Amino acid sequence: MGGEALLPLTGVILAGGRAERMDGRDKGLLPLAGEPLVAHVIRRLRGQVQEVVISANRHLESYRRFGCRVVQDSDGERYQGPLAGMLAAMRAAETPHVLTAPCDSPSLPADYARRMGEALARERASVAVAFFEGVWQPVFALLPVGLQDELAGALAAGERNVGRWLRRQGAVAASFSDRAALFQNVNTPEELSRLDAIWPRMGPTVLERG
Repeated sequence: MGGEALLPLTGVILAGGRAERMDGRDKGLLPLAGEPLVAHVIRRLRGQVQEVVISANRHLESYRRFGCRVVQDSDGERYQGPLAGMLAAMRAAETPHVLTAPCDSPSLPADYARRMGEALARERASVAVAFFEGVWQPVFALLPVGLQDELAGALAAGERNVGRWLRRQGAVAASFSDRAALFQNVNTPEELSRLDAIWPRMGPTVLERG
């Protein structure tokens, strides 16, 4: 993993959605190059953080087979979007910060955690969000577990927009303009088929060398 040191963070794989654009199939368990999507994300994060946790709301036993703790949204927050998954992970984390990524991002940069942490330190902020191609990517976030009470209150008040909530916390941008291709994600069966077809020549190791 490029020699990156493990950081005192909990990596959180967000796999708790309904995957409606995937015809309701559990996205993290769909195969890419012979392995479930979530397995690729676990592999990328494990080389960077102290622990990897999976946030899921169904097929919990299937996710536990990957050797990670699996956390579930609280009853009143289930299927309320990524913010609910972030909150469940913050409540379970044993580190001061959590670093999030969706389950359909199989080629995360090997320096994802380090660069997010550097942005946080450089700007003296409490929250960092990945930024590339002129756009904030709010499901790729580094945030302190100390925000869990504020987040719980926001969810109770009806907040579901991840980017809006993170901006209210003073989030700063962590630029990945030179790594944008590594944040490729999968939203539809067609996108998964296309990625599977090119993966042998376009996987993360190849992209990083490029």
